[in-house]
Amino acid sequence: MSSRCIFGRLSWNYNSFDLLEQIIEKLNDKFLMTGIIDWDFVNMTKIFAFGLAVIDFVYRVETLPNTGDKYFTTDAYIIGGGCAANAAVAISKLGGEVSFGGRVGSDVIGDLIIQDLENYGFSEPSMISRAPNSRSSYSSVAIDPNGERQIINFRGESLIEETDWIWDAPDVDAYLTDVIWPKGAQTTMEVAKKRDKPGIIDVEPLQDYTCLKDASHVAFSYQGLYSLTQSRDPVEGLKMIKDKLPGWLCVTNGEKGVYFLDGNKVEHIPGHTIQPQETLGAGDVWHGAFALKLAEGGSEIQAMEFANATAALKCQTTKGRENYPTRQEVETFIGKM
Repeated sequence: MSSRCIFGRLSWNYNSFDLLEQIIEKLNDKFLMTGIIDWDFVNMTKIFAFGLAVIDFVYRVETLPNTGDKYFTTDAYIIGGGCAANAAVAISKLGGEVSFGGRVGSDVIGDLIIQDLENYGFSEPSMISRAPNSRSSYSSVAIDPNGERQIINFRGESLIEETDWIWDAPDVDAYLTDVIWPKGAQTTMEVAKKRDKPGIIDVEPLQDYTCLKDASHVAFSYQGLYSLTQSRDPVEGLKMIKDKLPGWLCVTNGEKGVYFLDGNKVEHIPGHTIQPQETLGAGDVWHGAFALKLAEGGSEIQAMEFANATAALKCQTTKGRENYPTRQEVETFIGKM
């Protein structure tokens, strides 16, 4: 009988009780079927998410700024953000066991980033580098009544450039990274490949392919694919890039859904028709859900469908991570389709 802690790197908070309900339900089902409890049954899928963690200063506005003028907000709040960090929180709320790694400054913004991650249960910051005299990344985000957002991001300054420490990442079921720090992303994918585990990379705009070559799964944003192909057509863009990368390829395109390569043919999974309240972080949540489903043994199509549903639910809420969907909410949503 296994006795190791089923919550691993998650400390107790209100998210953990949602998780506990799911585990108890599974244990009850298992007991009714067999008369015994196998504690290994409740071991959760483990994922390591590496990349950007920021603080977002969010402003709700009537219209997105487009001139040099003074604008007033209808609401404002400060939340944690960043591609990989958001994905990590999404994974934990969906029932995965997740650890996070990345670069954070030694400034007060860095303190806020760490505190926010701790609030969501990330109690072991050993894979977070805080170089002396470094500055953290943060963003100013304007969101209009339709949920569309405009982001101004400071990427940080004097953050660590060495990557050897990333090899200390835990042995998990899958590895997920963004491309904000390409060298770090490349090393994370090398770790995944060396350990023969799925390596999923979330591709925002970047300059070259180098950090993508070791990924088993490359998931472009629309802007990320455009940055490398200069094609506004996601179907054409995937065809242009397929011979340059050995991994499985897809591109997310907001409410239009996901396009992916099946051999030499581009297929499409449509998005969900919703009334969005906030699209900030939707792509990050999508990648977290995709990585989790894939790590659980799901097919790419199952993972995309699960991710589409998760992102659609996220877009119908506000206040960022606070209202990311739970596994039960996603499965209920899928069941109604």
